[in-house]
Amino acid sequence: MSAALAGMAGIGKTALALVAAHQGIRKGWFGGGVFFVDLRGYTPDSTERVQAAAAASQLLRAMGIRDAELPPTDQEQLSLYRSVLAERARQQLPVLVVADNAAVTGQVEPLLPAQPCHRLLITSRHTLTLPTYLIDLAVLPEAEALDLLHTALQVSAPDQRAHAEPEHAAAIVRLCGGLPLALQIIGALLRAEPRRRLADMAAELIDARQRLDALDSGDLDQHGRPVGVGAAFDLSYNHLRSDQPAQAHLFRLLPLNPGPDISIQAAAALTGSPEPLVRRQLAALTRAHLLTAPDASRWGMHDLIRLYADHHGRAQAINDEREKALDRLLDFYLRTAEAADNHLHAPPGQLVSSHSTGRDAALAWLDAERANLVAVVGVSAATGRHHVAAHLAASLNMYLSRRRLLDDCLTVNTIAVAASKHLGDPHDEGRTLNSLGIALREVRRFDEAITAHQTAITIYRNLSDHYGEGRALNSLGIALREVRRFDEAITALQTAITIYRNLCDHHGEAGALTNLGNTLQGVRRFDEAITTYQTAN
Repeated sequence: MSAALAGMAGIGKTALALVAAHQGIRKGWFGGGVFFVDLRGYTPDSTERVQAAAAASQLLRAMGIRDAELPPTDQEQLSLYRSVLAERARQQLPVLVVADNAAVTGQVEPLLPAQPCHRLLITSRHTLTLPTYLIDLAVLPEAEALDLLHTALQVSAPDQRAHAEPEHAAAIVRLCGGLPLALQIIGALLRAEPRRRLADMAAELIDARQRLDALDSGDLDQHGRPVGVGAAFDLSYNHLRSDQPAQAHLFRLLPLNPGPDISIQAAAALTGSPEPLVRRQLAALTRAHLLTAPDASRWGMHDLIRLYADHHGRAQAINDEREKALDRLLDFYLRTAEAADNHLHAPPGQLVSSHSTGRDAALAWLDAERANLVAVVGVSAATGRHHVAAHLAASLNMYLSRRRLLDDCLTVNTIAVAASKHLGDPHDEGRTLNSLGIALREVRRFDEAITAHQTAITIYRNLSDHYGEGRALNSLGIALREVRRFDEAITALQTAITIYRNLCDHHGEAGALTNLGNTLQGVRRFDEAITTYQTAN
């Protein structure tokens, strides 16, 4: 039976799920594989949350399904996910899927396996209404919390302070609310000061101001003050601010990155500092348990620490020159995405930019940064940086189409259409509408696709932009064919062919002729279709 781990933030749900997964691997229980997906259910921006179909798409790729084999619609991707699980059950290859950070039932219910040999292990801060075995995690009992604090103190060297000062160790445990995350942060601070007494740490915790009301444990200490993880966050931040102001500055700026994690290059752009320096700062923040490091080149923040850092970042926005930092970050993503897109358009082997070393490197960078790039389009539009939103979306179209990331393609182009209108740039608006129409067609929203292409055609005609008009007519013809409006499709494609011929655009003409041939074949006008194909060749 599948299971759900529920409890408050910082309680150790993900850690427990990963331990269980590793034990299952060691015992050979899951011959079909163990797969992890972060649903990001508690991110501040609800649009960044991973829905069930997007999670199924990620899992299918991890299971070996190639991008070209992924179907276009959400329901089809979920159906393929279920089919793959059914096939592995038939082969007696049980699968474990760990779905981390689910906020609502709808994010995970479609992922539940139908076959009893498979398992879905869910973590959530909510008790979800699911047909799963529920494990409701509470804060650590005092004895276990003391053991965790003692272990955290001894990560790098033997340390007996928890045994030498048991009363003050117990006070720290109580002030941290028995939360593993808070105890890890305190352990890191104490390791950094091996001569510091636990009594001093306990006194500092008592004086710290509670910042994260949502994480209040609901208890009061002996002085009548609320206790919770916010006190630990404050202590960690105050330590940074007094001893490492550059690290504190970076900590406050990092929430400006809109995606789930950040690369060293992006962090350096954000701060305007050299990469080696920023890498050392990120490593120090990671050791202090204020950041996580998914791998050696990327860093992330726990959702709640991100909220905390963002709160202080907004309070220090003027001193930190926050708007300039955001401009640098968005410019980095835009420039690098444009360079990567140039590689995708270039002939194989041709080097076109110093920002990446070739087509494969460009694709790898886009894969790693996809979540950030899509989020950057939205942030740019929301903050009035419409130029970045429109041009970044244009640079992502080929990549998103190639990877069949159609929901992302819809998202960025919808935003880009509005951004182009804000900019008063009809050329960009027409181009983006045509791209949006193609994405809508790929997810079988044909009526909306047709409307987008028709609007683009009108804009291009008003501009006397014949090339853009031909391209939009070609796209319109394909969309009309999909809804069996063959006569209109033929007319649109014939008009596009005429325009391409007048422009001496042989490549565009050949593409439109091929589409016309396909349409004629669909209405069984085979002789005309053959002639059209021959002309295209």
